[in-house]
Amino acid sequence: MVDDAAASPSAAPLASEWDVVVVGSGAAGLMTCLELPQGLRVLLLSKSSEPPSASRWAQGGIAAVTRADDSFESHIADTLRAGAGLCDRPAVEMLVREAPACVERLLSLGMAFDRNGEELSTTLEAAHSHRRVLHAQDRTGGALVDALEREVLHRPALVLRKGMPALQLWIEAGCCVGLQVLDGDRLRWLRCGAVVLACGGGGHLFAHTTNPSQASGDGVAMAWDAGARLRDLEFVQFHPTCLFHPEAQTFLISEALRGEGAVVVNAQGQDFTRKTDPRGSLAPRDILARAIDEEMKESGAACVYLDIRSRGSEFLGQRFPEITATLRKLGIDPARQPIPVVPAAHYQCGGVQAKLNGVTSLPGLLALGEVACTGLHGANRLASNSLLEALVMAHEAAEHLPQTLPGSDGGVKLPAWKEGKAHDADELVVITHNWREIRQLMWDYVGIARTNKRILRAQSRLQLLLQEVQEFYWDFRVTPDLLELRNLALCSALIVESALRRHESRGLNANADYPGLAKVAKDTVIRAGEI
Repeated sequence: MVDDAAASPSAAPLASEWDVVVVGSGAAGLMTCLELPQGLRVLLLSKSSEPPSASRWAQGGIAAVTRADDSFESHIADTLRAGAGLCDRPAVEMLVREAPACVERLLSLGMAFDRNGEELSTTLEAAHSHRRVLHAQDRTGGALVDALEREVLHRPALVLRKGMPALQLWIEAGCCVGLQVLDGDRLRWLRCGAVVLACGGGGHLFAHTTNPSQASGDGVAMAWDAGARLRDLEFVQFHPTCLFHPEAQTFLISEALRGEGAVVVNAQGQDFTRKTDPRGSLAPRDILARAIDEEMKESGAACVYLDIRSRGSEFLGQRFPEITATLRKLGIDPARQPIPVVPAAHYQCGGVQAKLNGVTSLPGLLALGEVACTGLHGANRLASNSLLEALVMAHEAAEHLPQTLPGSDGGVKLPAWKEGKAHDADELVVITHNWREIRQLMWDYVGIARTNKRILRAQSRLQLLLQEVQEFYWDFRVTPDLLELRNLALCSALIVESALRRHESRGLNANADYPGLAKVAKDTVIRAGEI
């Protein structure tokens, strides 16, 4: 039974004590709720009242070995190679070997993967050596979330609350025992046996992104404030082919198009990508995004183009119906003209340091999916490994959690929130201005191509912005916009700190002042109190 206060004003008041609170209603959060034992009291929080999530927007698919001509060893090798020497091999091996069972679980839940006859259809994506990416046309994420939601809604002890952001974690004696939420215009505390952060990444820290607007780094910010360790935040993946169009600034053009023959070209129709890597348009994302960025800077062009005219209208309409329909609504026929594209912030490879079962350095706190850093992705994520990671981690977390939950303690007094002299902000334009400034300076100074000078400029300005935002945060009543601004500023500062600590160019961290690789590949781990 689902109690959705946002959709039903007459819903019962929200209880204050739970066994597990899951923050985030994308693939990782939904799968966790689905896999947890039925008897547990589970609260699923969604920051937004709207359906979109990064999981739902995923177009490409789920990487898994399902064909006789493929192998675990090949998938493992591709992942390690894309990760530029920084992947945690045991994590990679486990995820790859668990993938087929994960696919079977999804099929049992009614996930409608595309098929060729009786066999599952697969496509090729960049840096994969085999066609192993399973898909549901070009809306795999949407089909996945729909399948999970159908099952989760029948869970008897689950309560879903939409439009309820989480603010901070509740720590007692070094353990996470609950969290604070914004319930309408009121702050309140919820106590629970465990908090599961499954709230995605921080694409909106950058001016140009493929992520939905709620991707503001909330999970990383909450975990940092609570004292959890963070890992490899400097590795932010920029997708090479985001649509360049004023009416669709976050619309992704799936990597699967390149797997089906699309080629990245400049305004003259020239394939410039092979000058950088012999794999050309099928090079890993970090390499291709940098090649596009360099081409645009050298030529002064506002974009490059993705040319898939060779596949024809019938194929595009069948294989990529949503992309094709969206482009045609915008006046672009991909069967007749190249698609204008630019790189955009897409995925956070670093995050809250976690094991594959979600366990973090803070007892009682788990982190799953994009908000977590398990070592699977290393310095650069292999395409279509992200949904796989979210689902496998959720399964492992759901098996682990019941063994660690404390007994009921109904006698604990919940703390009341004291607003003090806080009042409504009278200069909302300052929030909007700071939000835009943070995103632009991160794009300009901490984007695809970095230098120490640029990063230090970002650090200097962010220190002032963070101080200003903190004053707003404590002096005025908290609103969703103010909360997101505060999280954006904090996460940006943490990424900058991590980037300054990496004295090499590895994967997604390309720094012109350190063009080579360090002799030993090391993770960047930061802890509370260090900055």
